[in-house]
Amino acid sequence: MATKLRRLFSASSTHGVLLKNLPVSFFSCRSLCVSSTEYTTVTASPCDGLESSRGGGNVVEKGFLRWRNGGGTYHSSAVIDSSALVEFGAVVHEKAMLGAEVHIGSNTVVGPSVIIGPSTKIGYSVSVSNCSIGELCVIHNGVCIGQDGFGFYVDDHGNMLKKPQALNVKIGDRVEIGANTCIDRGSWRDTVIGDDTKIDNLVQIGHNVIIGKSCLLCGQVGIAGSAEIGDYVVLGGRVAVRDHVTIVSKVRLAANSCVTKNISETGDFGGFPAVPIHQWRRQIAEAQISSKRKP
Repeated sequence: MATKLRRLFSASSTHGVLLKNLPVSFFSCRSLCVSSTEYTTVTASPCDGLESSRGGGNVVEKGFLRWRNGGGTYHSSAVIDSSALVEFGAVVHEKAMLGAEVHIGSNTVVGPSVIIGPSTKIGYSVSVSNCSIGELCVIHNGVCIGQDGFGFYVDDHGNMLKKPQALNVKIGDRVEIGANTCIDRGSWRDTVIGDDTKIDNLVQIGHNVIIGKSCLLCGQVGIAGSAEIGDYVVLGGRVAVRDHVTIVSKVRLAANSCVTKNISETGDFGGFPAVPIHQWRRQIAEAQISSKRKP
């Protein structure tokens, strides 16, 4: 079946590249639904319930149809497994791909060519564009993924010009992203979130950031552009990470810390600027003693 799908999209350079890298398990053999009349040559002989039609929906707008499982809207060129649930008010744009058992909440917008892996759950009022999302992920309400990063420069005449933001966000498997978190698309490299990483509410991840696997990012963390974070890193609440900083694996940062330079050794850190935890505690003790000595 995966071979047939790759042939199906061989004429499209975008989907040709995307499908080549997808695992066979991305698609459900029992219930894939290719939702455009252009692809009626696909047959269902190896699998049960394969459909190559308009999914039984009514025309909503030119090129858009009503998805029968949930009542949401999808473009006729989208590829959606028939087991996927697209709730009323959600919109799936052209050439997007939704795997088996995907759940899209009301008022969520899935942008063009977005890939969402099997069994991923996306909440209400989420915006996903310029990205791929792995399997078994949970995206909570209000999350924005794949918007432009904050990149500007001033030319010789004092004009503020926008730097191109043309790349994507790649989210691994079993990632959870809390409500109202924002993850910017890349400009010179893709923004990457590794497998099993868990992100709290109200987190900002800038363009070109790379986060490893099994990391924990607590609420109100801010990571500036092009930072690189290793595996098993824990960032406490309101931790700030400067742009272009590298943090090695197995580092823990105390709440309200600010990373201003590379951290090249594992361990616990805290403070502004962040230093090894024992040094930070000594700084706090000295500051308290000094304040008590003042008249």
